Amino acid sequence: MASIVRAIPGRTPQGPGPGAASPSFPSPAPVLGHGEAEEEEDNEQEPAEIHLCVLWTSGFLGIAYYDTSDSTIHFMPDAPDHESLKLLQRVLDEINPRSIVTSAKQDENMAQFLGKLASQEHKEPKRPEIIFLPSVDFGLEISKQRLLSGNYAFIPDSMTTTEKILFLSSVIPFDCLLTVRALGGLLKFLGRRRIGVELEDYNVSVPILGFKKFVLTHLVSIDQDTYSVLQIFKSESHPSVYKVASGLKEGLSLFGILNRCRCKWGEKLLRLWFTRPTLDLGELNSRLDVIQFFLLPQNLDMAQMLHRLLGHIKNVPLILKRMKLSHTKASDWQVLYKTVYSALGLRDACRSLPQAIQLFQDIAQEFSDDLHHIASLIGKVVDFEGSLAENRFTVLPNIDPDIDEKKRRLMGLPSFLTEVARKELENLDSRIPSCSVIYIPLIGFLLSIPRLPSMVEASDFEIEGLDFMFLSEEKLHYRSARTKELDALLGDLHCDIRDQETLWMYQLQCQVLARAAVLSRVLDLASRLDVLLALASAARDYGYSRPRYSPQLLGVRIQNGRHPLMELCARTFVPNSAECGGDRGRVKVITGPNSSGKSIYLKQVGLITFMALVGSFVPAEEAEIGAVDAIFTRIHSCESISLGLSTFMLDLNQVAKAVNNATKQSLVLIDEFGKGTNTVDGLALLAAVLRHWLALGPMCPHIFVATNFLSLVQLQLLPQGPLVQYLTMETCEDGDDLVFFYQVCEGIAKASHASHTAAQAGLPDQLLTRGKEVSDLIRSGKPIKPVKELLKEKQMENCQMLVDKFLKLDLEDPNLDLDLFMSQEVLPAATAIL
Repeated sequence: MASIVRAIPGRTPQGPGPGAASPSFPSPAPVLGHGEAEEEEDNEQEPAEIHLCVLWTSGFLGIAYYDTSDSTIHFMPDAPDHESLKLLQRVLDEINPRSIVTSAKQDENMAQFLGKLASQEHKEPKRPEIIFLPSVDFGLEISKQRLLSGNYAFIPDSMTTTEKILFLSSVIPFDCLLTVRALGGLLKFLGRRRIGVELEDYNVSVPILGFKKFVLTHLVSIDQDTYSVLQIFKSESHPSVYKVASGLKEGLSLFGILNRCRCKWGEKLLRLWFTRPTLDLGELNSRLDVIQFFLLPQNLDMAQMLHRLLGHIKNVPLILKRMKLSHTKASDWQVLYKTVYSALGLRDACRSLPQAIQLFQDIAQEFSDDLHHIASLIGKVVDFEGSLAENRFTVLPNIDPDIDEKKRRLMGLPSFLTEVARKELENLDSRIPSCSVIYIPLIGFLLSIPRLPSMVEASDFEIEGLDFMFLSEEKLHYRSARTKELDALLGDLHCDIRDQETLWMYQLQCQVLARAAVLSRVLDLASRLDVLLALASAARDYGYSRPRYSPQLLGVRIQNGRHPLMELCARTFVPNSAECGGDRGRVKVITGPNSSGKSIYLKQVGLITFMALVGSFVPAEEAEIGAVDAIFTRIHSCESISLGLSTFMLDLNQVAKAVNNATKQSLVLIDEFGKGTNTVDGLALLAAVLRHWLALGPMCPHIFVATNFLSLVQLQLLPQGPLVQYLTMETCEDGDDLVFFYQVCEGIAKASHASHTAAQAGLPDQLLTRGKEVSDLIRSGKPIKPVKELLKEKQMENCQMLVDKFLKLDLEDPNLDLDLFMSQEVLPAATAIL
């Protein structure tokens, strides 16, 4: 129990005589250093969840979702969707909601879609929870009322009802009726489930810090298999056994090498860009302009300075959410103060940069003087050191005279209590050696006396003139006339000071929450700047170049491209060019030996295209990207026991997805399709798929196919024409050795050189020799005969076995049956030998 004590050990065996002992104060919370508060704030990552509400009526979708990571509601204006609900599926793939809320009164197509979604038990990540609410909860008028009557932290309390309606009308598209109904249903669900405030009083509403619009136009379609096989993302368990429970870390992946963001929200935005590659040329070029600016040598110091400032941009939405719930921590004020001042530093720096670049102009203009107001208020009111020391909000001196006076009285209390204890001791029994007067918050002032050996029973604790209170740690606590006077005179100083400082904190929180909109904009623009600085840093270190975009080009043109991950792992990397579309053919059939670089070449084309569609510089001398609307792959089989599907079935699923969805603007990468089944069947399927696409003529997708089925070319299973181009990986035979040049050139491989790959794998020479013999016999159509040397060895083994059995016979045994021995042992062995 916290207390302030002054003890007087007045009477001792040597003789009476009062003397002051050291005071005992409450143990303060550990003081966080300069970076410890930030580290604590960064490490406290609440699990983010997304709750989505969707309605589908008359071919249109209304979608809204709540993101717990920043306590914001995102909505998509009414959008047309096919009966197969492909747009909805795209939204689900991108945001991965924890739950899907919809009306119990549903169209048949929507009901079938949700039923299919609920039945996908093997879905990774975990399938969402489907929640049905009564259709009345999605009524248009009641949804409008919910939206207009909501308690939003970003709307100042000073706004009138009319001003609030006008403000919300500028944010929410009330003319999109389905979206309004979806927003109303989402608010109903949040209020019923009380997302994030489950343990709070019912008068505490779910915090909503803003409304944001999201759209899916111009997005490039990429499925999870493509993200996996191209190693755009790759999660790995932490190697330390002490951090296994903390989750997964990013392994060697494209995201891993490009993620140099300094703040968590920059990293989150980079991941969002990776999941939403776009064909919006204005957006892509605006990103590239910023990267190119920071790649200029004269701007390197500015980039490093901005990067340092971005390191102080912290999790503002989490702090605002705590303020809305009145759960603000002592460290939050220092974190917010440094975030705001860093934002002001970013604004001042961007004002000196070319305003022709839109991002610099936005930061210079939208980081308003509200930031100065917030920083000034926090800096003038909050006592950072005192707050961290006491682990609660405290104000600086000279802010409130009443608080200052009470703190002065509290500071002078120990010496005053020492004098009071001395006077109390004079009136106590001479057997009592010492006493002290203590102050306990919420209880008041008490007289504390050591427990004497004679005090055994409760009745022994009674002392005339004192009211016994309790026994604690062999000390008896009483109220006396003087302690009662102190209670009346001084009151509960601790609680009074805390109450007054809490009122100051509430007023400061209201000022900050009223300006939440500018803080949200700071986070958006700062995270964007953080991402582009990270991409510029990677482009500088790895030697990337700026891609060009050509809407008229159907395909991609890459000059001396490199694989962004492989070039970091290999000692040397051979660049290769790629061109598809137009006169160069839409279907590239790539043959060559195993380990010659076919798969790397396919992935390289896919990764360079993907990086360009994200707005990043690319690992190539030059790259021109056309209107690519999707990237499909069949490169690696992601096997899983839980799926219950064979490897070949998984391959077929990936190819079927490309066949059913690829357009003339899609990029399709296929590696070794058909090898998971019978050779003839696999070859036939591969040829059938390619012929299907070639039959489309100018509507054929851009296809790169790597295969070891040389019969595809030798048997002329594909039609001849300008759409098909045959490529191979250049090699050279040097005696028995095969030299790889890892260079793509026009032509067709003459052999697979499987024996060379087998030799590299360490198979014995005799097996390699035998393999070549069998291969030659199959090609020539001759019968395969057993190896004579192996046959002789087997004959000798059988002869030796027969001799051993004969020598073990006991010819004098009367029960020996030689005829039986000959029929069961000798004849089978002799037959095997012959």
